[in-house]
Amino acid sequence: MSPVQIRHALNAKDDEVVAALRAQTAAVKGSLDGPHARGLFDEVMGHTPAAADVIYEAGEIGGVQGFWCRPHEVRPGVVLLHLHGGAYVLGSASAYRHFVGQLAARANAAAFIPDYRLAPEHPFPAAIDDATAVYRGLVAQGARRIVIVGDSAGGGLALVLVSVVQAEAAAGRGLAPSAAVVMSPWVDLALTGPSLVDRAEDDPLITRAMLATAAASYLGTHDPRDPLASPLYGRLAGLPPIQLHVGTREVLLDDALRYAERARAEGVDAVAHVWAGMPHVFPASIGSLDAAERALAIIAGFIADQLGLSPARSLEIRSS
Repeated sequence: MSPVQIRHALNAKDDEVVAALRAQTAAVKGSLDGPHARGLFDEVMGHTPAAADVIYEAGEIGGVQGFWCRPHEVRPGVVLLHLHGGAYVLGSASAYRHFVGQLAARANAAAFIPDYRLAPEHPFPAAIDDATAVYRGLVAQGARRIVIVGDSAGGGLALVLVSVVQAEAAAGRGLAPSAAVVMSPWVDLALTGPSLVDRAEDDPLITRAMLATAAASYLGTHDPRDPLASPLYGRLAGLPPIQLHVGTREVLLDDALRYAERARAEGVDAVAHVWAGMPHVFPASIGSLDAAERALAIIAGFIADQLGLSPARSLEIRSS
């Protein structure tokens, strides 16, 4: 089994890019905590460049609308199910399609991004209900190997979904997930991680207060330590291999590290890739950050390894 943490150094170019990002986001730091910010959030995520030879199509799986990202070459029966970030109150499949398309192209696999219902209009457990419906719908449509992927709140949601469908499969109902990949996952809605304080100045965008507001919108009075909301508190034994990616300049650093350590303690092959100097969900900055390219290559290689397939190919980035 690999080490529980793998550290990646920061290069000078990426340090300059992150410094510029900090200056650009200073005015909105801590403010992306409700429906008022949906347009801005989608605009930011839409800046990820498209990968060449990926077709984007609206679709519906399990009664949930979303977007397909289909590379020119795909591996039959393999699907990446990507759950987008946005603190359960922001985000859309359309805004995420180019980011997910970059990974889909590297993995040579079709990817589906569901538009799961958002709070406060649709509070807990709407998001996990929709994610579960999509997973079951993919299986019903013939998917035989599913890798669950997610970022930020979507990363936490992905880890909840992994536990739910793995338990169903162990009980003889449904298909077990092949693996999971999460980036900067929010796994503790009780907000107990030390980095929420220790990294408060380092994080260019997110604050503890912002997460607390979003968590209240999603959970209401529900227990934030419910494993269906915060996978850090769930039973992790028996889960498939999990790869995590997190930056050292983000308040959710300890969410990823604590989850990886807990999973390893319960026998899961979980590895956290820790990227020096990187901010929240930095792989979305493909084309700007060298670390983003490296991280997506590592993720694609992990997916290929878990599925017993050939390594993913290198790609060109299409500007659009």
